[in-house]
Amino acid sequence: MSTAFLLACLWFVTANIVAMLPTSDGHWRAAVVLIVTGVPLLGWLTVEHGPVLGMLALAGGASVLRWPLVFLWRWLRRGGRPRRPDPAE
Repeated sequence: MSTAFLLACLWFVTANIVAMLPTSDGHWRAAVVLIVTGVPLLGWLTVEHGPVLGMLALAGGASVLRWPLVFLWRWLRRGGRPRRPDPAE
């Protein structure tokens, strides 16, 4: 096994352990750290093992970090504008 593959497996185990821990910020700090470490790792894994394994790892990472992707998708649909405050709040 290559180093990139082992580190990707370690990333997935760490992401799942972090998801089980209680946090006060809804795991946003952990999500940022996972994204910052996962993107270069995904590139390295894709270079070493090809696009098929890279796409599988991307799909797995997206399933772990689905809420940041949902919020990114909503932000892109608004055209990059900030969310309007809800008058009921």
